Amino acid sequence: MSDRITVEELSELMKKAAGVAVAPEKLQQGYDSGFDTFGIDSLALLGIVGELENRYGASMPPDAEKSKTPRLFLDLVNSALMAGA
Repeated sequence: MSDRITVEELSELMKKAAGVAVAPEKLQQGYDSGFDTFGIDSLALLGIVGELENRYGASMPPDAEKSKTPRLFLDLVNSALMAGA
């Protein structure tokens, strides 16, 4: 298991935890677009955060579910994972 979440993994988490299928390529193209453009709201992000906490056995940053874009979310979560590694 990597200590960084990739766009591909975020795409998988979006489908698993939020039921929203977005191809990794499309997610990469919209990296700085709001999560709402992909049909992801704060509740869906909370589900993704919960899935990550279960996967890594560590708490994610408290504001992760408030991230507005995939880039901000990945930067925040990956910083937390790197700090805990």
